[in-house]
Amino acid sequence: MKKRICVIGMGRFGIGAARELYQAGHDVLILDTDEEKVQSMLGAATYAVRTDATNEEALRQLGVAEYDVAILALGDDNVQSSILIAMVLRSMEVPYIVARAANELHGEALQRIGVGKVVYPEEESAQRLAHVDFNAGILDYMELLSNVGISKVRPMADMVRKTLEEAGLTGDSGDDSLTVIALRRGRRLLLNPSRDEPIMPGDVLLVAGPSERVAKVFTSEQVNSQLAVAE
Repeated sequence: MKKRICVIGMGRFGIGAARELYQAGHDVLILDTDEEKVQSMLGAATYAVRTDATNEEALRQLGVAEYDVAILALGDDNVQSSILIAMVLRSMEVPYIVARAANELHGEALQRIGVGKVVYPEEESAQRLAHVDFNAGILDYMELLSNVGISKVRPMADMVRKTLEEAGLTGDSGDDSLTVIALRRGRRLLLNPSRDEPIMPGDVLLVAGPSERVAKVFTSEQVNSQLAVAE
Protein backbone atom coordinates (compact mmCIF):
# COMPACT_ATOMS: atom_id res chain seq x y z
CA MET A 1 0.00 0.00 0.00
CA LYS A 2 1.42 3.39 -1.00
CA LYS A 3 2.24 5.65 1.93
CA ARG A 4 3.30 9.26 2.40
CA ILE A 5 6.69 9.24 4.12
CA CYS A 6 8.84 12.15 5.28
CA VAL A 7 12.58 11.49 5.66
CA ILE A 8 14.48 14.07 7.70
CA GLY A 9 18.28 14.20 7.39
CA MET A 10 20.23 13.23 4.30
CA GLY A 11 23.15 11.33 5.74
CA ARG A 12 23.94 7.83 4.48
CA PHE A 13 21.05 6.30 6.42
CA GLY A 14 18.52 8.91 5.30
CA ILE A 15 19.58 8.79 1.66
CA GLY A 16 19.39 4.99 1.61
CA ALA A 17 15.95 4.95 3.24
CA ALA A 18 14.56 7.67 0.95
CA ARG A 19 15.82 6.00 -2.25
CA GLU A 20 14.51 2.56 -1.28
CA LEU A 21 11.10 3.89 -0.28
CA TYR A 22 10.75 6.03 -3.42
CA GLN A 23 11.74 3.12 -5.65
CA ALA A 24 9.15 1.00 -3.85
CA GLY A 25 6.47 3.45 -5.01
CA HIS A 26 5.87 5.51 -1.89
CA ASP A 27 5.33 9.28 -1.84
CA VAL A 28 8.58 10.52 -0.26
CA LEU A 29 9.35 14.01 1.05
CA ILE A 30 12.99 14.59 2.06
CA LEU A 31 14.10 17.45 4.28
CA ASP A 32 17.58 18.73 5.09
CA THR A 33 19.25 22.04 5.96
CA ASP A 34 22.00 21.48 3.36
CA GLU A 35 20.97 22.76 -0.08
CA GLU A 36 23.58 20.64 -1.84
CA LYS A 37 22.22 17.45 -0.26
CA VAL A 38 18.68 18.46 -1.14
CA GLN A 39 19.64 19.11 -4.77
CA SER A 40 21.39 15.72 -4.95
CA MET A 41 18.08 13.99 -4.12
CA LEU A 42 16.05 15.56 -6.92
CA GLY A 43 14.68 12.68 -8.95
CA ALA A 44 15.27 10.25 -6.08
CA ALA A 45 12.29 11.45 -4.03
CA THR A 46 8.85 12.91 -4.70
CA TYR A 47 9.75 16.23 -3.06
CA ALA A 48 13.09 17.56 -1.82
CA VAL A 49 13.06 20.65 0.40
CA ARG A 50 15.68 22.63 2.26
CA THR A 51 14.30 23.53 5.68
CA ASP A 52 14.99 23.49 9.41
CA ALA A 53 12.95 20.56 10.71
CA THR A 54 13.14 21.86 14.29
CA ASN A 55 10.72 24.58 13.17
CA GLU A 56 7.21 23.23 13.72
CA GLU A 57 5.58 25.93 11.63
CA ALA A 58 7.80 25.09 8.67
CA LEU A 59 6.85 21.41 8.94
CA ARG A 60 3.16 22.26 9.15
CA GLN A 61 3.40 24.44 6.05
CA LEU A 62 4.95 21.48 4.21
CA GLY A 63 2.06 19.27 5.33
CA VAL A 64 4.23 16.88 7.35
CA ALA A 65 1.40 16.46 9.88
CA GLU A 66 -0.59 14.72 7.12
CA TYR A 67 2.12 12.15 6.35
CA ASP A 68 1.75 8.51 7.43
CA VAL A 69 5.34 8.05 8.57
CA ALA A 70 8.29 10.27 9.51
CA ILE A 71 11.82 8.89 9.47
CA LEU A 72 14.22 10.87 11.61
CA ALA A 73 17.64 10.06 10.15
CA LEU A 74 19.99 12.68 11.60
CA GLY A 75 23.61 11.69 12.19
CA ASP A 76 25.48 11.10 15.43
CA ASP A 77 26.53 14.76 15.70
CA ASN A 78 22.92 15.97 15.78
CA VAL A 79 21.53 14.23 18.88
CA GLN A 80 20.03 17.39 20.35
CA SER A 81 18.30 18.31 17.09
CA SER A 82 17.08 14.72 16.72
CA ILE A 83 15.38 14.83 20.12
CA LEU A 84 13.87 18.24 19.43
CA ILE A 85 12.50 17.18 16.04
CA ALA A 86 11.06 14.00 17.58
CA MET A 87 9.21 16.17 20.09
CA VAL A 88 7.90 18.39 17.28
CA LEU A 89 6.71 15.38 15.26
CA ARG A 90 4.94 13.96 18.31
CA SER A 91 3.23 17.30 18.98
CA MET A 92 2.05 17.28 15.36
CA GLU A 93 0.62 13.77 15.93
CA VAL A 94 2.43 12.15 13.01
CA PRO A 95 1.03 8.57 13.19
CA TYR A 96 4.33 6.68 13.12
CA ILE A 97 7.88 7.88 13.72
CA VAL A 98 11.07 5.93 13.05
CA ALA A 99 14.23 7.48 14.47
CA ARG A 100 17.92 6.70 14.08
CA ALA A 101 19.74 6.64 17.42
CA ALA A 102 23.44 7.36 17.93
CA ASN A 103 23.63 5.28 21.13
CA GLU A 104 21.50 3.62 23.81
CA LEU A 105 21.04 6.82 25.82
CA HIS A 106 19.82 8.66 22.71
CA GLY A 107 17.54 5.75 21.89
CA GLU A 108 16.06 5.72 25.39
CA ALA A 109 15.32 9.45 25.13
CA LEU A 110 13.57 8.92 21.80
CA GLN A 111 11.49 6.08 23.23
CA ARG A 112 10.45 8.24 26.18
CA ILE A 113 9.27 10.91 23.73
CA GLY A 114 7.09 8.28 22.07
CA VAL A 115 8.93 7.36 18.87
CA GLY A 116 7.38 4.24 17.33
CA LYS A 117 10.65 2.54 16.38
CA VAL A 118 14.25 3.33 17.27
CA VAL A 119 16.89 2.12 14.82
CA TYR A 120 20.56 1.50 15.55
CA PRO A 121 22.09 1.26 12.04
CA GLU A 122 25.47 -0.07 13.15
CA GLU A 123 23.92 -2.82 15.27
CA GLU A 124 21.45 -3.78 12.56
CA SER A 125 24.28 -3.94 10.03
CA ALA A 126 26.12 -6.30 12.38
CA GLN A 127 23.01 -8.48 12.68
CA ARG A 128 22.68 -8.57 8.91
CA LEU A 129 26.36 -9.50 8.56
CA ALA A 130 25.94 -12.37 11.01
CA HIS A 131 22.76 -13.74 9.44
CA VAL A 132 23.35 -13.05 5.77
CA ASP A 133 26.98 -12.75 4.74
CA PHE A 134 28.04 -16.05 6.32
CA ASN A 135 25.08 -18.04 4.96
CA ALA A 136 25.14 -18.50 1.21
CA GLY A 137 21.46 -19.44 0.99
CA ILE A 138 20.24 -16.38 2.92
CA LEU A 139 19.95 -13.17 0.89
CA ASP A 140 18.65 -10.79 3.55
CA TYR A 141 17.49 -10.78 7.17
CA MET A 142 15.35 -8.57 9.42
CA GLU A 143 15.21 -9.31 13.15
CA LEU A 144 11.79 -9.14 14.83
CA LEU A 145 12.68 -10.54 18.26
CA SER A 146 15.87 -11.96 19.70
CA ASN A 147 16.94 -14.73 17.27
CA VAL A 148 13.61 -14.61 15.42
CA GLY A 149 13.13 -12.76 12.18
CA ILE A 150 12.20 -12.73 8.51
CA SER A 151 14.75 -14.13 6.09
CA LYS A 152 14.90 -13.72 2.33
CA VAL A 153 16.14 -17.06 0.98
CA ARG A 154 16.60 -19.14 -2.12
CA PRO A 155 15.00 -22.59 -1.92
CA MET A 156 17.22 -25.64 -1.61
CA ALA A 157 17.35 -27.97 -4.61
CA ASP A 158 15.30 -30.68 -2.90
CA MET A 159 12.48 -28.18 -2.27
CA VAL A 160 11.99 -27.22 -5.91
CA ARG A 161 8.67 -28.44 -7.39
CA LYS A 162 7.41 -29.47 -3.96
CA THR A 163 4.52 -27.61 -2.37
CA LEU A 164 5.22 -25.39 0.64
CA GLU A 165 3.55 -28.01 2.82
CA GLU A 166 5.69 -30.80 1.39
CA ALA A 167 8.80 -28.69 1.96
CA GLY A 168 7.85 -28.18 5.62
CA LEU A 169 7.46 -24.40 5.31
CA THR A 170 3.91 -23.88 6.58
CA GLY A 171 4.58 -23.43 10.31
CA ASP A 172 3.13 -26.76 11.42
CA SER A 173 5.94 -28.03 13.66
CA GLY A 174 5.66 -25.79 16.72
CA ASP A 175 7.82 -22.91 17.93
CA ASP A 176 10.80 -24.07 15.86
CA SER A 177 8.86 -24.10 12.60
CA LEU A 178 9.32 -21.93 9.52
CA THR A 179 6.54 -20.22 7.58
CA VAL A 180 6.71 -18.73 4.08
CA ILE A 181 4.87 -15.42 4.28
CA ALA A 182 5.60 -14.33 0.70
CA LEU A 183 7.09 -15.72 -2.47
CA ARG A 184 8.66 -13.78 -5.32
CA ARG A 185 8.49 -15.36 -8.76
CA GLY A 186 10.05 -13.16 -11.40
CA ARG A 187 8.18 -9.86 -11.17
CA ARG A 188 5.25 -11.39 -9.28
CA LEU A 189 4.93 -11.27 -5.50
CA LEU A 190 2.62 -13.81 -3.88
CA LEU A 191 1.62 -12.75 -0.37
CA ASN A 192 0.54 -15.41 2.12
CA PRO A 193 0.80 -18.22 -0.45
CA SER A 194 -1.37 -21.30 0.01
CA ARG A 195 -0.04 -24.54 1.46
CA ASP A 196 -0.23 -26.24 -1.93
CA GLU A 197 1.71 -23.53 -3.77
CA PRO A 198 4.63 -25.24 -5.58
CA ILE A 199 8.17 -23.91 -5.24
CA MET A 200 9.54 -23.24 -8.70
CA PRO A 201 13.13 -22.80 -9.98
CA GLY A 202 14.26 -19.21 -9.43
CA ASP A 203 11.73 -18.47 -6.66
CA VAL A 204 12.78 -16.34 -3.70
CA LEU A 205 11.06 -16.98 -0.36
CA LEU A 206 10.37 -14.71 2.61
CA VAL A 207 10.51 -17.03 5.59
CA ALA A 208 9.50 -16.15 9.17
CA GLY A 209 10.92 -18.13 12.07
CA PRO A 210 13.94 -18.74 14.32
CA SER A 211 17.14 -17.57 12.63
CA GLU A 212 19.06 -20.68 13.75
CA ARG A 213 16.45 -22.90 12.11
CA VAL A 214 16.60 -20.89 8.89
CA ALA A 215 20.39 -21.21 8.82
CA LYS A 216 20.13 -24.97 9.40
CA VAL A 217 17.51 -25.54 6.70
CA PHE A 218 18.93 -23.23 4.02
CA THR A 219 22.66 -23.69 4.60
CA SER A 220 24.78 -26.83 4.43
CA GLU A 221 28.25 -27.89 3.34
CA GLN A 222 26.87 -28.42 -0.16
CA VAL A 223 24.63 -25.35 -0.21
CA ASN A 224 26.32 -23.58 -3.12
CA SER A 225 25.98 -26.52 -5.49
CA GLN A 226 22.42 -27.18 -4.32
CA LEU A 227 21.37 -23.61 -4.94
CA ALA A 228 22.95 -23.65 -8.37
CA VAL A 229 20.81 -26.65 -9.29
CA ALA A 230 17.67 -24.97 -7.89
CA GLU A 231 18.18 -21.92 -10.04
